[in-house]
Amino acid sequence: MTTTDGAERDFRLTVLNPAGRDSEQNFLSGITSPNEHGHAPVNFHGYAACTGGVFQRDVKRAVATGRPVLLLLRSDFKATQSALRALKQHRLPVVVSLKETGHHQIARQLNDAKRAVRFRAIVQAADGCLAATPEALAFYGTGRFIPTPYPLHDRRWDFSRPFGERSGIFIGTREWNVPSRQHLAALVIALGLGEPVTVFDGNPRRCRKILEALGLPSGSLRVVARRLPYRDYLAEMARHKIVLQADMSAVPGQVAGDALLCRIPCVGGNGAIDRLGFPKTCGFGRSLGELSELAGQLLRDRDFYTRIVAEAQEQAQAQLSFDAVSEQLADFFGAL
Repeated sequence: MTTTDGAERDFRLTVLNPAGRDSEQNFLSGITSPNEHGHAPVNFHGYAACTGGVFQRDVKRAVATGRPVLLLLRSDFKATQSALRALKQHRLPVVVSLKETGHHQIARQLNDAKRAVRFRAIVQAADGCLAATPEALAFYGTGRFIPTPYPLHDRRWDFSRPFGERSGIFIGTREWNVPSRQHLAALVIALGLGEPVTVFDGNPRRCRKILEALGLPSGSLRVVARRLPYRDYLAEMARHKIVLQADMSAVPGQVAGDALLCRIPCVGGNGAIDRLGFPKTCGFGRSLGELSELAGQLLRDRDFYTRIVAEAQEQAQAQLSFDAVSEQLADFFGAL
């Protein structure tokens, strides 16, 4: 396979987020080093990046590329439906995918009859459906699950630090108001392990008041109140021994993907990347008690820790790398 940044030269994908907020991003010459400009080559941008394609929000510019299109279903789906008509008029291959794929996000999008009718019409008119999670396939009726890729091949995106520079637990979630995130459960587990804990929370006073009201020891808790650029966020994550979450939302799994870039173990989470990259420590089919035991073992047992990190990188290279996912995308679109 001849590749450029992991992308097959004869297959380049246009990812179209019609009327979305993200500006055009061109990956024809590969990806850049981590910076504050543009979106990182992860999530749906990753599908474009791994194939050396482009990410667009303007339909006319997507048509001008003349390439196969991954069209994202977003908002009330009206912009998606309009874009689909325009793309089909130009006879471009079009595959659709929900942009927000957590259980709670899909339920919120399809809880209106008019939107549900529009969703069904789009799915039936498209050439195929791509799911960023196995669970999303049920809503399409047919299609293929292809995980979102991560630039594991690029040393510039390796955020790992020497083991001796890692300390404590990084909480991977921050949403108190989404029950399936189980954010409080992750905090309870982490605070009971006797290690320093870091969490991102825009309302640190509320966070501490809740924990104190429950009688939880919050003295070891560090709350980061402001959002960071992605590269700085990864650098912060990489300072820790493990990432811990209890998320059961069936999301694509960016928390686990970020942990892969940091080369640290991720405990918990039932997302697609969690299951593929961290099958021995993810939350799929495991209780909160089991997650606590796994986290404790990783913090105590250096050999177990080293083994989990090595196995995660091996699994990810085989299934989540740019080469692996670009090959799956080329195969899927080629079979339409």
